[in-house]
Amino acid sequence: MIARLRGMLVEKAADRIVVDIQGVGYDVAIPFSTYYEIGEAGSEVALYVYTHVREDALQLFGFHTKKEKQIFLELIQISGIGPRLAVTILSGLPVDELLRAIVDGDVARLCSIPGVGRKTADRIVLELKGRLGGLLEKPEAAWAGGLQGDSMARDVSSALINLGYPRPKAEGTVSRLLREKSWENFEELLKSALRELAG
Repeated sequence: MIARLRGMLVEKAADRIVVDIQGVGYDVAIPFSTYYEIGEAGSEVALYVYTHVREDALQLFGFHTKKEKQIFLELIQISGIGPRLAVTILSGLPVDELLRAIVDGDVARLCSIPGVGRKTADRIVLELKGRLGGLLEKPEAAWAGGLQGDSMARDVSSALINLGYPRPKAEGTVSRLLREKSWENFEELLKSALRELAG
């Protein structure tokens, strides 16, 4: 089984990439969380990989971090969730937001992910709520400011989404900025997020 790949990124799309390793191109499905973290075509890329073997196909699923892969592995243990849906779930929310929704039992948040209905969301919470808490960053580390930071993150993310940015990209950018430092106010964080997204 292939567990890790490192090579040249030769193709990059929102849901898949091709990695060239000594002349062999590996087609790898990825979540948005990984898409936004890896470089552009022509750069080197390293991924944690899950190899899915079926009678008629062999599929590779790649992840930028061990945390993403661990959540993926937990998701596909749930009845009715296959690798494709698990990647869709990881794409629907930034990783720590997804973990927070599961640990908090926020079924409505999970249902906002395309392809996830009420029954699937209930199963995810029921089976994973007590198993993923250790992966969730402490609020101080994740949001640099506790409840105030959490509220500001939601407000800025909402503003970015209203401006047309995809939800995963908007929330991922805000989460990353909040981890880097404390922010004085909404306007300062929004301007910084816009600069990063524009760059």
